[in-house]
Amino acid sequence: SGSSAAAPLPEEDCMKLNPSFLGIALSSLLAIDLWASKRLGVCAGEGSAWGSARPLMKVIEVSGHGIPWLLGTFYGLCQSDSSAAREVLLNLLFALLLDLVLVAVVKGIVKRRRPTHNKMDMFVTISVDKYSFPSGHATRAALVCRFVLHHLVLAVPLRVLVVLWALIVGISRVMLGRHNVTDVLFGLLLGYALYSVVEYCWLSPLSAPALFALW
Repeated sequence: SGSSAAAPLPEEDCMKLNPSFLGIALSSLLAIDLWASKRLGVCAGEGSAWGSARPLMKVIEVSGHGIPWLLGTFYGLCQSDSSAAREVLLNLLFALLLDLVLVAVVKGIVKRRRPTHNKMDMFVTISVDKYSFPSGHATRAALVCRFVLHHLVLAVPLRVLVVLWALIVGISRVMLGRHNVTDVLFGLLLGYALYSVVEYCWLSPLSAPALFALW
């Protein structure tokens, strides 16, 4: 009849019209993540549902920030007169630095933007802090929590408080609108796993004599 058959769709268009099950699942999870994160961001601004609790959430934010932990650990290392305490503090300092580098690298690779409802008034930020995945606060909280529980002798109530602090830091990141839920969950898992790396690379007077010679 002179009419030609319709040309087949390009392969990439076929893929868009017939998405894989994995693609649908990931898109659905992302949509749920964004929806839940926005609903849970009850302290994202002064006019939010729990806006009056925002100052408290920001105090919790500072408690999980890297700078206070680095400065406090370094000060304790300089003031300590016990070789055992210096060994623990030096490894905590190593863990905190490793955490900062790893989180910065992952953020730079993933480049996930922070939630749109986030108010950019964070305490001391650097260039990669404009990215959201993973939550550095959550990573640090899980890492410090596991480190403290393994290397400090604490009464049971204090051990419970340490765990609660780590969880509250993670939850506060979503409540403040700083991160999505998946940012925090991945951050907690990453920090928990990072402690195992620190234990494997544990610094001691035998493995790193030059470092211990400084103190």
